[in-house]
Amino acid sequence: MRESGRVLITGGAGFLGSHLCERLIKDGMDVLCVDNYFTGRRTNVEALLKHPSFEIMRHDVTFPLYVEVDQIYNLACPASPIHYQHDPVQTTKTSVHGAINMLGLAKRVRATIFQASTSEVYGDPQVHPQTEDYWGHVNPIGLRSCYDEGKRCAETLFFDYHRQHKLKIKVGRIFNTYGPRMHPNDGRVVSNFIVQALQGKDITIYGKGTQTRSFCYVSDLIEAFVRLMASGPEVTGPINLGNPVEFTMIELAEAVLRLTGSSSKLIFQPLPSDDPKQRQPDISKAKQALGWEPKVKLEDGLKETIAYFRSII
Repeated sequence: MRESGRVLITGGAGFLGSHLCERLIKDGMDVLCVDNYFTGRRTNVEALLKHPSFEIMRHDVTFPLYVEVDQIYNLACPASPIHYQHDPVQTTKTSVHGAINMLGLAKRVRATIFQASTSEVYGDPQVHPQTEDYWGHVNPIGLRSCYDEGKRCAETLFFDYHRQHKLKIKVGRIFNTYGPRMHPNDGRVVSNFIVQALQGKDITIYGKGTQTRSFCYVSDLIEAFVRLMASGPEVTGPINLGNPVEFTMIELAEAVLRLTGSSSKLIFQPLPSDDPKQRQPDISKAKQALGWEPKVKLEDGLKETIAYFRSII
């Protein structure tokens, strides 16, 4: 007889995964953290290594895993363009084979399974803000397709397992998230701007800097994960998880410069291929189904994130 409340987190040593491990340990769960350390780092979960309810295993989700658990959070996949374009075939395999393997495990042990999907399923959206019933505008053969289409296929698999095998699924579409333990070289805009500002380098803005993003602080997102997992079986998702407050890239850069006290200059480069011009979640479903909305203001979250990067640079 397995213990009640045993949770598997794939990608558990990554940015989001490590924060989720901490939260679930705090909530009294037994946590099995699985990571292949492609972008995850053991130092992210170092504080948990001696905790009696925490276990860590090096494993790649493209291979089957045989463990006994009650819940699965499937977070395994590089999530920044620099990392997922490094080995695009492996990125697609991680999303697709990883989903198949984790869904197979959930089916065998009758676990509820959460899929960390992404706002990238909407591509470069033609609808603004994005609602969950929007099917997206995605290039299936571009440089970002390994991630975008991999995540879209994973959602297909989750809903087919739900319909065909009555599996209990939860699908969250994650919008831009930031906070301590972001990888300093992940190429994402928040980490890029902060690292460049702290090092006194020029801050690189792609395009005219008028493109927008919505930034959700990590603790807010983890709260949404936990609420979605705890929701009733009728709540399958997909459900948008993010902060609906929009900022232009220039506004973000100016906030980082102000909070770091940096004298870095802004420089402008051409916009990368298939880079979305606007990204903003409609979170009506999350408010209604989960009673959730973000609480942390951008300035407060940036202060915590800047303090983290100061400590590691």
